Amino acid sequence: MRDSEAMTVSTIRRGRAAPMTTTSFDTLTFLDDLEVVEDPPARNHLDALEAEAVFVLREVAAEFERPALLFSGGKDSAILLHLAEKAFSPGPLPFPVLHIDTGHNFDDVLAFRDRRTTGVGHRLIVASVQDSIDQGRVVEAADGSRNRLQATTLLDAIASHGFDVCLGGGRRDEEKARAKERVFSFRNKLGQWDPSGQRPEPWSIYNGRIHAGEHMRAFPISNWTELDVWEYIAREHIELPSMYFAHRRTVVERDGMLLAVCPQVQPRGDEVPFEDTVRYRTVGDMSCTGAVRSSAATVAEIIDELALTRVTERGATRADDRFSEAAMEDRKKEGYF
Repeated sequence: MRDSEAMTVSTIRRGRAAPMTTTSFDTLTFLDDLEVVEDPPARNHLDALEAEAVFVLREVAAEFERPALLFSGGKDSAILLHLAEKAFSPGPLPFPVLHIDTGHNFDDVLAFRDRRTTGVGHRLIVASVQDSIDQGRVVEAADGSRNRLQATTLLDAIASHGFDVCLGGGRRDEEKARAKERVFSFRNKLGQWDPSGQRPEPWSIYNGRIHAGEHMRAFPISNWTELDVWEYIAREHIELPSMYFAHRRTVVERDGMLLAVCPQVQPRGDEVPFEDTVRYRTVGDMSCTGAVRSSAATVAEIIDELALTRVTERGATRADDRFSEAAMEDRKKEGYF
């Protein structure tokens, strides 16, 4: 090959052509012999959030002796359980699943809990608020709500089983008290949370050191938003209780919320029950968890709906967060989730 017929060769690397200096060859170079290295699939924000959550789950399993995963049957705990299964697959979960049963749960949620825990071989521990009432550990409120009573039942379960960390599905975008919380959230010997005494976590370095009687709460999806949650549910095809999707239900309107008519919620005064198309954005005690009017019957429709929403799910649907400006923070200081 003459210089005038010099051949420009490009190396094909990582899916792009990288020009090289023009070179003369006396023999033919076959481009077929060059190795084509494809770019890895682009990572999006869900990949980054998943990687962070899996890292936290594995860090908890490595640092603590007796972890437990808190499971309410709601969307956040469903995602947390899914992430735990991914983190430790193909082996079994290295910790049990702990559910605090208020006795006022939606039937749909209890059926989902059993299906996703014991139904697939996970160890399930159920601690009952009713047992706490029967033992005189707590006194039921006049309005029948048991949501606040869960803190005592949870702390008793932690003590009786010797758990040194509980994994939860709390997210910072849900409520301003949770926005103060660290990924590793320290609890003192009384199970109390002090927002001013939390440990720094620079560069995602977590300090899990505790003394006897103390414990941690760990929140692997702390940095997720509600929209992130639903986009991840869509991507991973995660099963949820049917109440998260639009359905017909008999409700009463109370304090600006739609509460399902049930044994724990009966019409008061001039309240008139009516049937409406609703769905739930969060799951909790039937006596204090409100529904929202919605026609969103699929995950895709819920994602579209959330893109226009400006109120968090707890702010829109949880009566227990409306007792005062600091209602959630007060409960967390007592040992709440």
